[in-house]
Amino acid sequence: MTRAGILCLLAFPCPVGLTAADPRPTVTPLMRTADLNLGESQEVELATGQKAVVKLLDLKETRDEIRGAVRVAEVTVEVNGKTVRLVSGNYRLPVTVAGVQIDCSVTRGFRERTSTGNVWGLEKDARVRLWPEGSPLMNASTFRYPAKQRWFASGTQMANEPVHVDGGEVPGNRPIYYHYGLDIGGAEGLVEVVAATDGEVVSSGMDAIPDFKATPVSPRYDVVYLRDARGWYYRYSHLHTIDPAIKRGAKVKMGQKVGLLGKEGGSGGWSHLHFDITARQPSGKWGIVEGYAFLWEAYIAEHKPKLLAAARPHQLAKVGDKVTLDAGRSWAAEPGKKTFEWTFTDGKTATGERVERTYGKPGVYSEVLKFTDSAGRVDYDFAVVNVLDTDTPDKLPPSIHAAYAPTTGIKPGDNVTFLVRTFRTVEGKEVWDFGDGSPQVEVRSDGNAVMLAKDGYARTVHRYDKAGHYLVRVERSNGRGETAVARLHVRVGTE
Repeated sequence: MTRAGILCLLAFPCPVGLTAADPRPTVTPLMRTADLNLGESQEVELATGQKAVVKLLDLKETRDEIRGAVRVAEVTVEVNGKTVRLVSGNYRLPVTVAGVQIDCSVTRGFRERTSTGNVWGLEKDARVRLWPEGSPLMNASTFRYPAKQRWFASGTQMANEPVHVDGGEVPGNRPIYYHYGLDIGGAEGLVEVVAATDGEVVSSGMDAIPDFKATPVSPRYDVVYLRDARGWYYRYSHLHTIDPAIKRGAKVKMGQKVGLLGKEGGSGGWSHLHFDITARQPSGKWGIVEGYAFLWEAYIAEHKPKLLAAARPHQLAKVGDKVTLDAGRSWAAEPGKKTFEWTFTDGKTATGERVERTYGKPGVYSEVLKFTDSAGRVDYDFAVVNVLDTDTPDKLPPSIHAAYAPTTGIKPGDNVTFLVRTFRTVEGKEVWDFGDGSPQVEVRSDGNAVMLAKDGYARTVHRYDKAGHYLVRVERSNGRGETAVARLHVRVGTE
């Protein structure tokens, strides 16, 4: 490899066309980024000054039979002479090999036949990112979790996951919306969104800095963009309201209120914070910085949980297909034996980190994962499986989104607000089971008939008499008897 072929990669490539709207960064990130073609190797200088040589050996992208969407993208990479396989995005964290931490944030398939174009700024086959072994991914004093609620408190759509909560998994030859940002579902108007970093407000609603077209900023009434000292741009989207202090040019402190989580703009009608990060990429273009691992690290640093169950991303399957449910992305702070117990929508159970299921009827299923660590502590997550009958592709089952607030600090007797909205049907009603033996409650959302309707979600209030972990279920069926199920894990009197 010639000297010209060696890349001693900076944390940010030399900015192209710097303007007053896009000033030079003053802080260097801990992360280093390398875009690679198959067979290509690069030498990367890490934040500590050590060198790492990385080579892309192989790329395999697995697509589903229903939509032709990439569901798993796996790269084989050589790092300092050691070979490692990495799965791109989809709730994955960096792995440690040969003295570095490394992940693969995106591959070429996620920029093909997509409705979002090349938002990654990726011009090669794959993007890998590197940190020194044992290093934080982000300096803890410079980044925090941007929503004041519990981890996985509601539905999510993370990077490289085709959108699904609002019924977006539709058969047919059409562009696929691979999510590139980080969607954090929550209760509309009840969850505070805060600044993930210190920074400057570069747009608040439609009020943007001059010359914003030279930056990633795209003003919209429900969107705020902040820029930090790394020169990274942070987008907070679908806000129910924007805090009055968030004005163009204002200096914002990490943790300061930005607004309230909502479903405004192009939300699809489900309430969530769309949070994404954009920076200059090795191509010289603006592109997405995949942020799931940053959120995960920041949440653990801030809230110090002992374990986090993970049964995501969602899956798409045909009636009769074999589906593998995978709890392998669950995390425990302490070593030792861990157990994985599953309870399925039909009442059957299974144990194991990975289990297989088949489904005989279309619907959206939510399968319960109970994750227990070596000390007997418990957490829950839910595997969402969207099952379609491809013989009748125009007849789709409903989809559903549920949320609650508050998600922390609930005591016996406290009011807890539950919200639900169903998609792809206006038939039937939602039925709540709050998991405490109380009578079921029926409500009726608008079925997303008017996407931005202020009363689109059906709202109800419930109180728990005793402390404990409660598994809440809500469902709604269409006229064909196809059912969408959502679940929530509510902690009362226990954190």
